[in-house]
Amino acid sequence: MCILALQYQIAKDAPILVAHNREEALDRPSQPPRIQSGRPRVVCPVDRKAGGTWLGVNQHGLFVAVGNRPKRNVPLEPISRGILCRKLLGFTNARDAAQYAVEELSTGQYMGANYICADANFAAVVYGGDEVRLVELPPGLHILTNGDINDPNDSRQEFVRRLLTLQRLDSAVAFLAVASRTFARRCDANGKWGVVFTRGNFGTVSSTLLSLTKKTHHSILQYSAGPPDQVPYEDYSALLRQVLSSDRAARAQMAKKGVTCPPQTSGA
Repeated sequence: MCILALQYQIAKDAPILVAHNREEALDRPSQPPRIQSGRPRVVCPVDRKAGGTWLGVNQHGLFVAVGNRPKRNVPLEPISRGILCRKLLGFTNARDAAQYAVEELSTGQYMGANYICADANFAAVVYGGDEVRLVELPPGLHILTNGDINDPNDSRQEFVRRLLTLQRLDSAVAFLAVASRTFARRCDANGKWGVVFTRGNFGTVSSTLLSLTKKTHHSILQYSAGPPDQVPYEDYSALLRQVLSSDRAARAQMAKKGVTCPPQTSGA
């Protein structure tokens, strides 16, 4: 189970703003964000047990994240949900990535999962539980746990929504400032009024703050390698900007070689 907030196409300077807490077994090994080998360029943390990831960004500005979802009929030998997340980061746009997620989850070879795929032009959540369904996301604040997105009956979602809507968050700086405090707020003894928690050997194991801005050099990636109320966020923005600049460099190289897209023809 994880919790994610996506503010989509609201801030003028940043179409995609994300806050995410990963909730897992406390002893499950992982690595902080790094640039992965291969093309397209991808920056993401890595689950060292299965080799996948729970979220990442590629050079085309595509953001993908995965979380658990209840499912009654589960396969005996499921394919890693984190590996599928890494595969989705191989696409050039969110629409194609989301459609591929639908196709893969429809095979029935995965445990229950929710996938978020978003770029500057399209965003969707793909439910992979007892039924597989794609829901396109309009501009706005969207919050997801292990059920449906924007569920008014989910108390954790509603708590986060209330804190993220107390003031107008119309810039990347404003959103990240409030989200960093919200997602570092520990639950009380009754497991309420907070986001960070620990129950036995399970709980909040990391936290990510992300802004994908219109200007690549302003994009931000911050990561806490533990409960964010105890482990400070570290700045990985240089890695994110390096990945995002790969797409710009590739386009510049194509232009230098005189490679252009074919002109569109009118249907009139």
